[in-house]
Amino acid sequence: MWRSERLAAAAARIEVELDAAWAALSAEAGEGFTDAELAELVLAEPNRHEWRIVDAALARSVCPECGAQPGAGPRGCPPCDRADGFRFAAREIDRPGVPAGNEHAIRVASAVARTRDRYSPRARAGYELLLPDLIEGALPTTAEAQAVKARINRLSPEQCDRVRSIEELTEREERTAP
Repeated sequence: MWRSERLAAAAARIEVELDAAWAALSAEAGEGFTDAELAELVLAEPNRHEWRIVDAALARSVCPECGAQPGAGPRGCPPCDRADGFRFAAREIDRPGVPAGNEHAIRVASAVARTRDRYSPRARAGYELLLPDLIEGALPTTAEAQAVKARINRLSPEQCDRVRSIEELTEREERTAP
């Protein structure tokens, strides 16, 4: 399913972080709540929680309309569209030693990677190609991000889904340059 081993490892790391955040919240809440009840409380006030907890709550919930994980169902499903917005109301706390904004970039890129059917091939390619580096603490400059986006915009949707790395994207462009 993942376009590269690096992306698979990055996605797995995010899942471990989500599970750890959920386990800490569950321990803090005590044994009086089921996962579903605790998820409902978190999703009622996402702005009071760190984004990993909100994403973990979404993963432990079911959309009443489409049956998918809230925020992961098809665009146009009102509860999923609303839940996707709730995801971005959560708090972001930058990790020590990384550039300001890295945490936001990880949150957006991981949301796209984990709910990829909701996004275009170009959006998937951009966020998925950057996610492994973001997790390692990198944050592209605006110019670097725009250069990647410009390269992706020159690809067909099928090529977007096949490209496996930023290096491959750059090499592809260098091979086709006049």
